[in-house]
Amino acid sequence: MIEINCFMDKVINDLIIIGAGPAGLSASIYASRFGVKHLILAKEKGGTIVWASEVENYPGIASVSGVDLAQKFLEHAQKLGVKIENQEVKKITQQNNIFQVITANNSLFQTKSLIIATGTKRRVLGVPGEKEFLGKGVSYCCTCDAAFFKGKTAAVIGGANAACSGAIHLSKFADKVYLIYRQSKLKAEEAWLRDVMSLKNVQIIYETQVTEIKGKQTVEKIILDKPFEGSRELTVSGVFVEVGGVPLSEIAKDLRIEIDGGGYIITDKDMATNIPGIFCAGDLNAFWQDLKQIITANAEGAIAAFGVYKYLKGRS
Repeated sequence: MIEINCFMDKVINDLIIIGAGPAGLSASIYASRFGVKHLILAKEKGGTIVWASEVENYPGIASVSGVDLAQKFLEHAQKLGVKIENQEVKKITQQNNIFQVITANNSLFQTKSLIIATGTKRRVLGVPGEKEFLGKGVSYCCTCDAAFFKGKTAAVIGGANAACSGAIHLSKFADKVYLIYRQSKLKAEEAWLRDVMSLKNVQIIYETQVTEIKGKQTVEKIILDKPFEGSRELTVSGVFVEVGGVPLSEIAKDLRIEIDGGGYIITDKDMATNIPGIFCAGDLNAFWQDLKQIITANAEGAIAAFGVYKYLKGRS
């Protein structure tokens, strides 16, 4: 038995789900339906979809905000009786086929199986001025902060779905939006491309990167790695960084869970990892890296819950 100075929940759960985004909440819904007693541990509820200003590709719902869709998932899971603890998991250990999950506030929970659905965190540019102007013009959430730039000029950095949808949302407030991408072609879905290219106040700058963010009290300009319209300086009041995510797989390393070169957890068709009893679903999973969508996260969560059900049935 491990020795640790913390509060210990003596209940041994059938399952603990780490993460409360689409994958984690879908796993919870299906675990409840399979009769698997479980607990959710999550630092935040909703996952990265709460950053989405609008979701238009979820079957049965023509258009919905990310926040509202996340709330629907959450309410559905809670209606089935799951308990959600707002706690960040810091470490996982294993003793005699039981996993000990240790959280940031020094609590310890025990379980027979795990579904890791922690997803990703926002990737940063890593350029001078980015940290200094965070909250002073630099943002990682167009949905949250676009309204602050009404009548102003702002830039969105990135070229995938999140960047395009962010630029579209920002265009409703800002007079001018620059969408800056390092490659020669945006890699967003056709629907987002069509919408963003139709906007008169959005200008796309290709094959260009931001090398520095400058200003006095707040953001005033960005420096580009090559001239645009005769200058490497671009006057903007805001910079929205939408350059993808970094997998939150640190806790997987404690138990030597197999991960790929990008830090994503490797699973089989049942969403099972190389460690018996541990499953993974959602953006952290390497299984469907080419299609990181809400619907695939939902599907992986359901499959992982069924995998847990079969695993526990085999144990008993």
